[in-house]
Amino acid sequence: MALLCASALFSCKKDQAEFIPGPGKQALILSGEITSNTTLSPDNEYVLKGRVFVKGNVTLTIQPGTTVWVDPAEKMEDKGALIIGRGAKIDVKGTNENPVVFTSAAENKAPGDWVGLIVLGKAATNGLGGVMHIAGMEETPDTEFGGTVDDDNSGSLKYLRLEYTGALNPENEEEWAIDYASGLMLGGVGSGTTLENVMVKHSRDDGFQFVGGTVKGKYLIAYDNGDDNFDFDRGYTGQLQFVISYRPSASKAGIRANGVESLNDKDATAILPYTHPVISNMTIIGPGENQPESDQSQGVYIRKNTRFSIQNSIIAGYSYGGLMLCPKTRPYVVDNAADIIGSEFRYNLVHADNAPWAFNYDSGPTGVVINPDADVAKWAVQTGSTFDKAKLNNNDHITDFSKFMFVSVYGSEAPDFTPAAGSPAFKATNFTSRVFNGTERVQSFKDMERVNFRGAVDIDRPWAKASAWANWD
Repeated sequence: MALLCASALFSCKKDQAEFIPGPGKQALILSGEITSNTTLSPDNEYVLKGRVFVKGNVTLTIQPGTTVWVDPAEKMEDKGALIIGRGAKIDVKGTNENPVVFTSAAENKAPGDWVGLIVLGKAATNGLGGVMHIAGMEETPDTEFGGTVDDDNSGSLKYLRLEYTGALNPENEEEWAIDYASGLMLGGVGSGTTLENVMVKHSRDDGFQFVGGTVKGKYLIAYDNGDDNFDFDRGYTGQLQFVISYRPSASKAGIRANGVESLNDKDATAILPYTHPVISNMTIIGPGENQPESDQSQGVYIRKNTRFSIQNSIIAGYSYGGLMLCPKTRPYVVDNAADIIGSEFRYNLVHADNAPWAFNYDSGPTGVVINPDADVAKWAVQTGSTFDKAKLNNNDHITDFSKFMFVSVYGSEAPDFTPAAGSPAFKATNFTSRVFNGTERVQSFKDMERVNFRGAVDIDRPWAKASAWANWD
């Protein structure tokens, strides 16, 4: 491992007064800019201070078992963030036994101790001219992302865990635009990038943020984050499979802390590309029956003219919501033919603690006024074998949470979302449905692995059980 300690932009020195490294290790400071190929290894401990930019056509490589401690700082402008600029790459080489971990260096760790990991690419967004900047930061060339290279490669993230992020987000963040950067923020990241086995937990705000881009991902966990666990914005069109969103208790940070939230743009225009996440085999679990009536959190909240494809998934545990559509999305989805909207919600299991709220409508127009919606419910559970006004939905409304037959969810031990034999998770799945993309009908899920279970995990696929990587503390 070679670090250029002589560089004024990337300094490294012993910092014993602020951070005590493990036996036989040095504590090296990461700050400023990284402008040459650099490798971090578990032979040392690292303290990230302030906003660190990886710039130019360089790669930051992080070897298995490496931990990066982030200085929590007192002033907002000093809160830590690692930003991989357009053209640069990050190569995280963690394993299940030896993950790469970014966490707070505070003695008493807390959500919001640092900003998060931000990766910027050259794939499309629906921002002006296809280009945007990191929300919540000054607009400079270093915070710019987007472009026209949809297969852009920003590197590889494997077996990575991010903890206690969300420093930029104020308590009363504006709800109608995209959130400030938080957790793992992927801006205009292309499909050439690898995103596998990443966990974001205890963020003050969002867990995963996909802002434009085409990156695909699998084996992702968002755990106990203050706002949305998965947030899709401004033209994201990638595919995700085997995904967990888990909030064990009602959010203390916001009343609209959703498992999934998606918008096209603030004004719900027809600007292209439409935000259109394609998701299969997701398990979304809310806090069960301990949500107050004022809590407006949903399992899935589709709003602001978003297109979406969600199949073979489980949405459960939110007291007053499973799937909610907003006024700018509902008319297209429920009232028009699938050829017009280009959205899919099929072969899912949907539950709410208060059964009538499993399918909702946000009746606005100012604020959020949630109403159970019989039309949304009817549309969702329609069955059939023909492609006629979306009558191939085949979703099931599950009224009793225990019927999912998960091994363990709300107990004192680490959760295990594996369904037992006899669970409705083993009902029929579908990967061949077709949606109209404006030109022709295409199979949204054609590149995904065909499995015979709904939700993220299976008896023979225990990828999310407690481990060195999947840490549920």
